[in-house]
Amino acid sequence: MIVCIDGVLDRSQLNSALEAIRAADFVDGRETAGFRAKLVKNNLQLKKQAPGAEGIKETVVKALKGNKEFQRAAIPRIIQKPLISRYQEGMNYGLHVDDALMGGDHKVRTDLSVTLFLNDPSDYQGGELIVETAAGEEEVKLPAGAAVVYPSGALHRVAPVTRGERVAAVTWVESYVRDPLRREALADLDLIRCRLAEVLPDSRETDLAFKTYANLLRMWAET
Repeated sequence: MIVCIDGVLDRSQLNSALEAIRAADFVDGRETAGFRAKLVKNNLQLKKQAPGAEGIKETVVKALKGNKEFQRAAIPRIIQKPLISRYQEGMNYGLHVDDALMGGDHKVRTDLSVTLFLNDPSDYQGGELIVETAAGEEEVKLPAGAAVVYPSGALHRVAPVTRGERVAAVTWVESYVRDPLRREALADLDLIRCRLAEVLPDSRETDLAFKTYANLLRMWAET
């Protein structure tokens, strides 16, 4: 399931992030790529020790944690610190799959990948995130501040940037619920119970919807 979420970061947060990014040093993106991904990765990434880098990453993670749509879709247990990527004219990221486990001594399973677009789509041409699905390729290019959540196990790529510059934050999520069909069912049920709470706040059906969600999460969650 691919989920697009508007307004994860507001304009003020975006301006602050972009100001810090413009003044920061970047390194070859292949430094953080897996064995096979190194062969097809052609971008730049914010230097880990760059001034303001930690602040940008903390802002992104905090915004995701506070976003109801993201919480509903991902049921996140762990959100990795994001990478800040820059694609200049001619750069791209070829077809690849994200590593199943990430981190140092304490590995984190990657269930979901997240791309948060930091600059406006009018700033560049190309640069679409392209995810392979059973129905074919799905292209995603969102407004600044919007995010797309997609399966880490799906083959995906970033199309070449043909004009301007694409800036995005990319992170990975270990969900409390590993199975994607169960996550989707819980997301649907969460929408239903929230709507019932609005229109039938005192009904038994609303209580049962909340009970069912809690018990399914209790049954399926991994801690």
